[in-house]
Amino acid sequence: MVTRESPYSVLVTIDRLSQVVTEAGGRVFARIDHAQGARAVSMDLRPTELLIFGNPQLGTPVMQMSQTVGLDLPLRALAWEDEDGTVYLSHPRAEAIVFIHGIDPESEDVQRINTVVDNLISQALAEE
Repeated sequence: MVTRESPYSVLVTIDRLSQVVTEAGGRVFARIDHAQGARAVSMDLRPTELLIFGNPQLGTPVMQMSQTVGLDLPLRALAWEDEDGTVYLSHPRAEAIVFIHGIDPESEDVQRINTVVDNLISQALAEE
């Protein structure tokens, strides 16, 4: 897992990532506000939002190697606020996702996913 500090709030971090993904030709499948879910059952949780996103041009070649990787795709990124108010964006590395499905983590298709995700995250976290 990779975790990077965000200069933005959880809401803005996920907004920015969503926009960057869409502009790059990807698709946002879902956005889940875990803190809102906690409030719905009268529990507290610091701001925590999950973005589920992907691009079939990147994911399909990996799924062709092992269809069970569909259990772990589309990709996910979690923006969360710690107890000090610092916001982070965490996401799994593609190697970790594919390893359990018997796919060579060094394959070109897996590394391409890492490169694209790293670039998307960097764009979303870039300060203006």
